[in-house]
Amino acid sequence: MSNGPLSAIRVLRLKVRAESHAWLNSAAVEVNQVWNWANATSADAADRNRRANAKFLSGFDLCNLSAGATEYFERIGAATIQRICCEYALKRRAAKRVRLRWRASRGARRSLGWVPFKAATLKRKGNVLRFCGKTFRVFERERLFGVKWRDGCFAQDAVGDWWLCLPTIVAAEQTVAPRDAIGIDLGLKDIAVTSDGERLGAGRWTHGNAERLANAQRRGHKRQAKLIHRKIKRCRTDALHKFSRSIVERYQTIIVGDVSSSKLVKTRMAKSVLDASWSMLKAQLQYKGEHAGRSVEVVSERNTSRTCSSCGSLSGPKGVNGLRVREWTCCECGDSHDRDVNAARNILSRAKVLASVRGNESLHASTPAEQAAASAVARHGQEAQHAMA
Repeated sequence: MSNGPLSAIRVLRLKVRAESHAWLNSAAVEVNQVWNWANATSADAADRNRRANAKFLSGFDLCNLSAGATEYFERIGAATIQRICCEYALKRRAAKRVRLRWRASRGARRSLGWVPFKAATLKRKGNVLRFCGKTFRVFERERLFGVKWRDGCFAQDAVGDWWLCLPTIVAAEQTVAPRDAIGIDLGLKDIAVTSDGERLGAGRWTHGNAERLANAQRRGHKRQAKLIHRKIKRCRTDALHKFSRSIVERYQTIIVGDVSSSKLVKTRMAKSVLDASWSMLKAQLQYKGEHAGRSVEVVSERNTSRTCSSCGSLSGPKGVNGLRVREWTCCECGDSHDRDVNAARNILSRAKVLASVRGNESLHASTPAEQAAASAVARHGQEAQHAMA
């Protein structure tokens, strides 16, 4: 592996001071008008040319059709209109739909404010920023010194605050981690448990603020309820960032189970599942590992809790009633296991078995327990082949 410096994109998110919120709210209304025009124009062109099998309007086509539209708007310019057209074409192509959702500027279902811009239209003048003839001040402006940014946007959150989002290019040096490999099991009692026994406990941020949130909602204090939701999100994101960064800095190969929350959110455990944010943790491990030169893999975690990590036998607790069993003893080899740590070790061993089947080199020298698990998998495969013969 080369240790040369590489570049990575990191988004700076800076809070805009309240003095510019009114201007941005008005600009967001004009952005919604351009988006809805692009939505209607693209859908109308597709309906008229459907029999001729014509292609959808691209971002270039929408930019040409919107030429000269700046005279109808007071705040946004041609560069912002072009960014909206290109972004709309990109979203429509990704969604594979004739028409996207309309952006509402008022009402209960109002879309959150969004004002995109090109990198050249946002200029730094001393301690302030200039965009479309308007001066902006942001918090932590020292983070902008010596930074070269790309096309970004002003984005509004649910509370109503505005944020400046700037994609920047930073140097990312890929190094070799001090430790070799780690397996991670995702759950609810503990959000993540590693094969080395390290745990990220469930913060229960939503449960801890449930009473305050309920009181605010009963009194009709919508802004206070949104502030509580934002606090919950920030606490959750901070804990996941700290855990993922510590894992990426210490381990070269990271193996994660493929647990999915799409089915569990439909059960009575929905609040705990959403609070765990497994997808966010996996996304953080993947992009941080890519920047640091790590190998991050997602493998199947089927029967990892039941399988003994020492002998490979399916002697662990099973079924819904088995979820309450956190420690168990294998009836085949007599080893005692912690449920989550055992699952994380099986996840790590499963990745090594798959690498061996592909004909690649193993991640590192296998332990006797891992060799026993691999031989058990091979024995089951040979028995299936004999049965088919």
